Amino acid sequence: MNKSILAALCLFSAATCQAGVHKLYVQGIRQLAMGGTGTAWQWDASTIYSNPAGLARLKNLQAYGSVSHIYQADAYGNSLTSESSQAQVLRPINVYFGGTVKKDGNLGLGIGVYSPYSQAIQWDDNWTGRYLVQSYQMSTLFIQPTVAYKFCDEVSVGAGFVIATGVFDYRYALPVQNATGQDAKAQLHSNASGVGFNLGVQVKVSDRVQLGATYRSQVNMEMGGGSANFTVPNTLKPLYPNTRFDGLMPMPQVFSLGVGFKPLNNEKLTMQFDLNYTGWNSYDSLRLNFAQHTTSIEDLHSPRKYRNTLSTHLGANYKVGKVLSLMAGAAYEPTPVTDGYVAPDMPDADRVMFSCGASVHPLHRFTILAALQYNTSMKRRAATYNFANFNGTYLSQTFTPGIGLYYNF
Repeated sequence: MNKSILAALCLFSAATCQAGVHKLYVQGIRQLAMGGTGTAWQWDASTIYSNPAGLARLKNLQAYGSVSHIYQADAYGNSLTSESSQAQVLRPINVYFGGTVKKDGNLGLGIGVYSPYSQAIQWDDNWTGRYLVQSYQMSTLFIQPTVAYKFCDEVSVGAGFVIATGVFDYRYALPVQNATGQDAKAQLHSNASGVGFNLGVQVKVSDRVQLGATYRSQVNMEMGGGSANFTVPNTLKPLYPNTRFDGLMPMPQVFSLGVGFKPLNNEKLTMQFDLNYTGWNSYDSLRLNFAQHTTSIEDLHSPRKYRNTLSTHLGANYKVGKVLSLMAGAAYEPTPVTDGYVAPDMPDADRVMFSCGASVHPLHRFTILAALQYNTSMKRRAATYNFANFNGTYLSQTFTPGIGLYYNF
């Protein structure tokens, strides 16, 4: 298979999975403001995502909605050039409804609709790596009906069934030109779907200390009937026919442990600490199977060799008064992408994250939330993508404001 086409197709699937590498914790505004924490402490109906066991600890039913604006920018450089991607804006929306069936009851029911993986990147059409990637965009939507039960004041458990859908688009240039000297182009598009589950447990040690654990299963997103369309000179169309492809993209399993506590002699402050262990090694290789084959298009099998990661998250909530609370957080996330597999579709490196926010309770049943998060990668120098013999230095940054509100029935 033509090496540049092979590399580009390899990058297409890498894009969909590497988007999860750069996780922004936008499934709840409190999680966004508090460094991605939320396993041990239930604040609102977004616990359907962060720990379904917390649903049985809400005092009543609640309707919750939020939207985040993700501003993303990436830069690339080598000894000959320095280039930046076009700024991208994504707006994932999350909706939750649920709580205890009876006020202060033991049974909790709910449903969540959230977007755990949404990413995009767009380089200039003529940039150095255009034969690998020009642009891609990925969006997912998870629907999670959830049930939770509080056995006693100390222990609650919860479980949710996940129905996942996704849309993926990928565009790159081909190293052949038309009569006007313009590069030929390729566009890959696919819908995907999968199923999974979300399990959680919370333990109330005392009025000041709670523990939590969750397991979010791997979700195998199956691409069926994806389209591969090539815009090439007429003489090359027999080598690049428009065709279909199938593939599989594993969204990794995540195991989280958390503790939430109120320091002694301070009823206003709540601290949270989470550890997230992500099973990225499930993405050990890429396979794409094409319906039609030529000397330039054939089935693809390429090793990825991602490694599992352990990220740390710290958050705090300070209750200023009955109406206002302030939040802050920080996190450190090591990259799962090993040397030799750093691709320009979503260049990844170890990351640090800082966040802050506020909640305002203007009415008895109504709360407004706002958050701001800054996420930056460490500068990854001499990063290589051996499969396409492409290397350079990368820097990625995101800036994410978000707003949400909920109503207690």
